[in-house]
Amino acid sequence: MARVLLTGFEPFDGESVNPSWLAVRAAAAEPPAGLEIATAELPCVYGAARVALRAAIEENRPEIVVSVGQAGGRPDITVERVAVNLDDARIPDVSGARPIDEPIVPGGPAAYFSTLPVKACVAAVRAAGLPASVSNTAGTFVCNHVFYALAHLIATELPGVRGGFVHVPYAPEQVLDRARPSLPVASVARALREIAATAAHIRTDLRVAEGATH
Repeated sequence: MARVLLTGFEPFDGESVNPSWLAVRAAAAEPPAGLEIATAELPCVYGAARVALRAAIEENRPEIVVSVGQAGGRPDITVERVAVNLDDARIPDVSGARPIDEPIVPGGPAAYFSTLPVKACVAAVRAAGLPASVSNTAGTFVCNHVFYALAHLIATELPGVRGGFVHVPYAPEQVLDRARPSLPVASVARALREIAATAAHIRTDLRVAEGATH
């Protein structure tokens, strides 16, 4: 059994739910064959999220880590390619912290690439009938903070672990009073199962065009 850790976030920015955590729990409730899925809900707080991520990894000893976060406004499942060593908060985190132009790891590399097969994961989600794309920016909020922290852990302490980050749209109940894209939590959970299974079975990524012009 391949051991996979899925992490999601608590609600933030005035929302009552976070679809990342709802979908992570739903995905783990029906894991793909051959996968053992553990879950952890991370605080949407700079610093504390890194601590909770490390604790979840130490507790569950996964081979693969897929962290998941909400990207309100995006219309599809976006598998992130790169994490940058920068905290720059447009809005405060749940604790009220709002770092500006601060490194996540002082002296660390400017960026890390995901160690998941991002293009193969996108292809698998599309094959399941769901919208997906490769993203080249995870932002500079707590999602990127966790993605970079995960990549730094893998690079410096956990060479046997592979990991990356996935952004998901709003859940439908979050956009009842506004015209914003959304996806049902059940669909997002299905996408996460596809991503977890693909990451467990594929190490060499597809060589197909998934870049962006802007």
